[in-house]
Amino acid sequence: MKTKTHFVCNECGNQSQKWLGKCPVCFGWNTYVEEIIHDEVADKKKHSIKAVEYPKATLLKDVLIEEFRRVKTKNDEVDRVLGGGLVIGSLTLIAGDPGIGKSTLLMQLASSLGSKNRVLYVSGEESARQIKMRVERLGLPKENIYILAENNMEDIFASIDEVDPLYIIIDSIQTVYLNDMTGAPGSVGQVREATLALMKIAKGQGRSVLIVGHVTKSGNIAGPKVLEHMVDTVLYLEGEKDHSYRILRSAKNRFGSTQEIGVFEMGEEGLVEVINPSKYFLTHMSEVVPGSIIVPVIEGTRTLLLEIQALTVDSSFPVPRRLSTGIELNRILLIIAVLEKKMNLSMGKKDIYFNIVGGLKIEDRGIDLGVVISLISSIYNIPINKNVLVVGEIGLTGEIRAVSGLEQRIKESEKLGFEKIIIPKTKGLKKSNIKIEIIEVSNIMEAVNIFLSNNKGGNNEK
Repeated sequence: MKTKTHFVCNECGNQSQKWLGKCPVCFGWNTYVEEIIHDEVADKKKHSIKAVEYPKATLLKDVLIEEFRRVKTKNDEVDRVLGGGLVIGSLTLIAGDPGIGKSTLLMQLASSLGSKNRVLYVSGEESARQIKMRVERLGLPKENIYILAENNMEDIFASIDEVDPLYIIIDSIQTVYLNDMTGAPGSVGQVREATLALMKIAKGQGRSVLIVGHVTKSGNIAGPKVLEHMVDTVLYLEGEKDHSYRILRSAKNRFGSTQEIGVFEMGEEGLVEVINPSKYFLTHMSEVVPGSIIVPVIEGTRTLLLEIQALTVDSSFPVPRRLSTGIELNRILLIIAVLEKKMNLSMGKKDIYFNIVGGLKIEDRGIDLGVVISLISSIYNIPINKNVLVVGEIGLTGEIRAVSGLEQRIKESEKLGFEKIIIPKTKGLKKSNIKIEIIEVSNIMEAVNIFLSNNKGGNNEK
């Protein structure tokens, strides 16, 4: 059989006929590795090909639809993110930073799923003793859980045939390899072919497969991009190591909605579900201080109340610093530009810092007005009433735009005892059953004036 080689980018999977120092697609440096591919076309021409039975196409109207069989994991937050439970015959990818709790979460799932069916837990990073030590530390049941510390996929397939598990966990896909593939474990070809083999097991044998994926320093899943396309579900476990909370986020789900989240707290017993995330994030809310405000955001199908903090100080650098944790920095820069243009604020000599308390990363545009008010509060050193919330998207002309799920945000704010909420002017909002005071504004000048009039007594020093 003839062979030839090409080079593949470890970050994005881009292929090249020669080695490149910098990838032209993802711009990564020294990411190209050599991969040997087999040319079977020339060999097939030398041999006669026997007639084979090919599958026939089926009319769409004749395709039978069967309900997906879902199994509850006994973890409500995980079931929420999965769309109601783990689908039998699915391939799920769980990714996250090192030490964030991926193995802990999967071991907890293995313990709950093992109460009724066999689970095969394959680890390419830890020994069987290490895994058992973690299970005993977490106090988890051990019934029907089979442990295999192996990297060779052929041996893993043999164990699957022997144990006959309904659930298979691979920790992690970057540590296993196939003998007939060139390249070290974790290379583009090994990751792609190993995932393809596991997908055939999941679809062909009706087993649920969960695989762990490493992430790069940029936060993307290591290996070829095709890895995310091949699996049915992609889950990200996020969080800061200096915080106890963890967020399980759905980035792709063929059996449910995307961008759903589950909230956990890391403790001695592993990842514990947080039933009311809003109360959790506001538990350690600071006292009435300048630069701190509460904003209702929507993540997936749930509403969270989060605290935004802003800090402005005179800069000692030629170019002032702009730092943000939890909010996209480009969005912050855009809002600062709008404030400088529409309110004649001079912020060219101030360092500006933003933070979402708890470390949660938010992409909801409804936090824009909260960014504006917290920034104004910090600049003028005016405290913000703890019982007031704001929500709204800021346009380039200074207008405040309506946001999705506004009624849902208002009801969550009212349920947690807040008294006032500043929102964009909205048509069709049903106010009959709402007890919280609603203040509607159309632009940032109007919103800032209302804030200043309701929060007098601060130090009006720029």
